[in-house]
Amino acid sequence: MDRTLRGDWSSYVDEVPRDLVAASGVGSLESIEQSKRHRHDKAQLLYSARGVINCEVEDGVWIVPPQCAIWIPGGLPHAAFGSGEVECICLFVAPDAAADLPVTCCTIAISDLLRHLLIRASELPERYDVDGPDGRIVAVILDELAKAPVEQLCLPIPSDPRLKQLAELLVSSPADHATVAEWAGRVALSERSLSRMLMDEIGMSFGHWRRQLHVILALRRLSAGETVQTVALDLGYESASSFVTMFRKMVGKPPIRYLVERQTSVPLSRSDSPPKPRFRRHTHIAVSRARPSR
Repeated sequence: MDRTLRGDWSSYVDEVPRDLVAASGVGSLESIEQSKRHRHDKAQLLYSARGVINCEVEDGVWIVPPQCAIWIPGGLPHAAFGSGEVECICLFVAPDAAADLPVTCCTIAISDLLRHLLIRASELPERYDVDGPDGRIVAVILDELAKAPVEQLCLPIPSDPRLKQLAELLVSSPADHATVAEWAGRVALSERSLSRMLMDEIGMSFGHWRRQLHVILALRRLSAGETVQTVALDLGYESASSFVTMFRKMVGKPPIRYLVERQTSVPLSRSDSPPKPRFRRHTHIAVSRARPSR
């Protein structure tokens, strides 16, 4: 059965009497437009086979690079938008489908086994036989999701209005070389108060928080084809090498290697013919933001 991502999922998936509902999609999404914030009772997993998906919820901004996925708990208001062409699979999972599934929004790495299981899920009948082979496939998928490793690809947004204002300033001026004291003064805080509040609310220092923002901004732009040199200079680094050093310390590997390892996508269709675009221009898909936690 061919099920593509559709605009009315939020009012539809909760009515399907199965633990798992799956769909796939290929097409171009506008990088600066985002879907209307919505919620549904079923949790949502959005896997990016190709392209970058950006997600927002109340207390964080997430990025989903190729070969990763975001988990959005049921009932959590969220929105999403893509950067360039996106190829993805979306699962909607009943809240009581399995134990040990994530309870908060998080980005997770997808193993080869789970990737192929996601493709298989997108081919299941909508009302699959829960006691037959399809039901056993779903059970394995849920087991694999429960043990999938979490990746730190979120910019947590504090709840304090002054810290939210600071986040907006950092996003609008990522290359600004102001000191921590100067940033604090712009939102009527002392440097000490700023540091204490950030640790209390998001568990990060100002420097770590700002570097996390740079990683997210960089992944969006590098995935769209911009060069490391251009991105590094636009983010305020003196050279590409200094930016690469920062990125390696934050993510564990240099940016190009990180992206190259995620660029070989498994086609969402088993057909030999190339997939047809299934998103209309200006169509959007669903996703989120929050602190990584299981």
